[in-house]
Amino acid sequence: MQGFYCMLCVYMLCFACIVSDALRSFPMSHADRIRIHGRERYVLPARERGQSRFSIRAGDVVQALQLSGRTPAVCSALKTHQFLKDNCLRLIETTGPKSGQSTTVTFTYEFVDDKPLAQQEGDPWLKLRGTLKDVFAELGGGDAYLRKERSSFHAREDRK
Repeated sequence: MQGFYCMLCVYMLCFACIVSDALRSFPMSHADRIRIHGRERYVLPARERGQSRFSIRAGDVVQALQLSGRTPAVCSALKTHQFLKDNCLRLIETTGPKSGQSTTVTFTYEFVDDKPLAQQEGDPWLKLRGTLKDVFAELGGGDAYLRKERSSFHAREDRK
């Protein structure tokens, strides 16, 4: 029975690597990266602290994601309907220059409801992001682990 579990683990890790490779072949857009960063760095902590309002400064996002020269993309992504809807937010104030395309632009949001984000709809694939990161790190990375497993998977000629 122990061999069965071992093989099951190998198959699960192979599946995780295949999914990871598939996701790498479809690179994430800047807008998606910006929205995910906004959610993880600003929305979730503000909700956990019980704040009703919080702000995001475009320059902080540009610097954190190393998007030099992409300030308009940052400003656009942080005020899209998708970002607001996915995080149950309302944009209540935008401060900065009239163009609205500067690192000094600050967006102030308020939460539309009081439901915890765990109860709200969300992308299940995003929830899995980074799940096995520590496991693969201990094993020298996913590729190293698979190479090691593949090398010992088939019986060698001298064992037959």
